[in-house]
Amino acid sequence: MSSRTLEPYRRRRCFRITPEPVPKRRSSETRRLFVVQEHDARRLHYDFRLEVDGVLKSWAVPKGPSSDPAEKRLAVAVEDHPLDYAGFEGVIPEGQYGAGTVVIWDHGTYAPEDDADVAAALREGELKFELEGRRLKGSWVLVRMRGKDWLLIKRRDRYASSERERVRGP
Repeated sequence: MSSRTLEPYRRRRCFRITPEPVPKRRSSETRRLFVVQEHDARRLHYDFRLEVDGVLKSWAVPKGPSSDPAEKRLAVAVEDHPLDYAGFEGVIPEGQYGAGTVVIWDHGTYAPEDDADVAAALREGELKFELEGRRLKGSWVLVRMRGKDWLLIKRRDRYASSERERVRGP
């Protein structure tokens, strides 16, 4: 993991105040971790994160993931997060970047389609992958539209739902 890639994460946080994890060098056992965190900040949204090259590549998904392939969800790329963030739940204090409550909504592992180079696929603007989580399963794709704007789309498979509703937990 390059310490430079986590520099924006470090600059935005005061670790004496926020309970968020300080970046450490490490990787998960699978090296293919994913997590979705419900983040009740200024506006409720979901943070979708994939482990790539020792960091969590991260996108804010305002409406959350959808199991309906017809529902393309905006996913705005945000700064990389340290791997330890995958286990983070808590309250980020007022006055701190991202102030609000963070709860793990789903987690598990992912696998790129055709053993693709994930970092290269993201640089090129399209990553097809399979999720194996508690709530999110099956085939998905991230497609860059422009700049930091991406789409998170459920692909048609046995886990897809034709109902127009967001994937929600109990």
